[in-house]
Amino acid sequence: MTATERTATELPVDPPTESVDRLPGPDVVRAIALIGVVVMNYHGYLVFEGGGSFPDSTVAERFFHPHRGPLSTRFAATFVLMAGVGITLLTRRVVASGSRAEITEMRWRLVRRGLALYVLGQVLEVIWNGTIILFYGAMFVAAALLFTLATRWLVVVGLAATLAGWWLATWSFWQVEDGGSVSWLTQPGQDSIRRFVFEVTINGTHPLVPWLAFLCAGIIAGRQLGSPEWRLRSGGLGLVLFGTAVIVSQLGTTPFSAHLLSPHPFDRGIVFVASAMGTALLAFAAISWIADRATGPASTLVDPFRRAGQMTLTLYIAHIIVFNLLVDWLDLVQPNGLGTALTFAFCFWVVAITLGAAWHRRFGRGPAERVYRAIGG
Repeated sequence: MTATERTATELPVDPPTESVDRLPGPDVVRAIALIGVVVMNYHGYLVFEGGGSFPDSTVAERFFHPHRGPLSTRFAATFVLMAGVGITLLTRRVVASGSRAEITEMRWRLVRRGLALYVLGQVLEVIWNGTIILFYGAMFVAAALLFTLATRWLVVVGLAATLAGWWLATWSFWQVEDGGSVSWLTQPGQDSIRRFVFEVTINGTHPLVPWLAFLCAGIIAGRQLGSPEWRLRSGGLGLVLFGTAVIVSQLGTTPFSAHLLSPHPFDRGIVFVASAMGTALLAFAAISWIADRATGPASTLVDPFRRAGQMTLTLYIAHIIVFNLLVDWLDLVQPNGLGTALTFAFCFWVVAITLGAAWHRRFGRGPAERVYRAIGG
């Protein structure tokens, strides 16, 4: 199993939302998605530690399969979408002002943040091969050019990223079928600069083609937050995209058509993008609706998730360190199947959200977020 295959589901980082009156919905969405991220990552990495073969004899094993199951990469897609929402919330005042100087400064801020995340991602690669952090960095750099575009052009960019990913996957499929080789594209030399470019754009776990489409969708969704009907539009579009993807994915009857209409993330197809974007939009609309309307006892339950959603970079790094500490260094957790992964993830999340909420009440931003903002601005 390759490093790319075993990291189908990855994480979240804290999007650049800095509004004084911070909306609870996006934070709660990120916190809920983090639960899924931890479950899928711990399951995938434990299987890799145990030999690399994913069992699929039961319904639960097929459901939680990190690469081919119905939950594969959907949490990551939600985080990228929420990053786009956060970018809109961060930049909307600057865009509204029309000040060229302020817009230029904002572009450089996003570039600095992107580069900081990219470097952090390369460091984390040493112990967590395939981390999404470096892809987030590339997306923030791309966002420096995207946040001032009109909505119609963001749609064009998102569609272009989707079609480019689908075309490359289809071309590679036929090259291999005809006996050709695409190793120059998929496996460039480790010492080649081309490897780093291809990694973030084409070959990695969450490359810009087609994942940039989720960021563009998030930027557009963030622009709709002031509308009284934004949840209806977002949820409705999400339902249409997901439903259509489910139907279309059943039409593949030959190896090529099955690949062409595949909903699986590493096939980089249009159906995958539609399906994952659909569930991400649905999650954003539904969970934020609950979070924004929580009052009384319900608000007490929502508050820890809201706080955890503002510390996702810290909690993401923590889940890597905890895994390596308990599994690789101390051998306290053994790869004993899905049940072990679910228990491990549940225990981590209970402790993480408890400590994270306590930290946030006492100190505000998490430690990783403080360093990140100090470097990136």
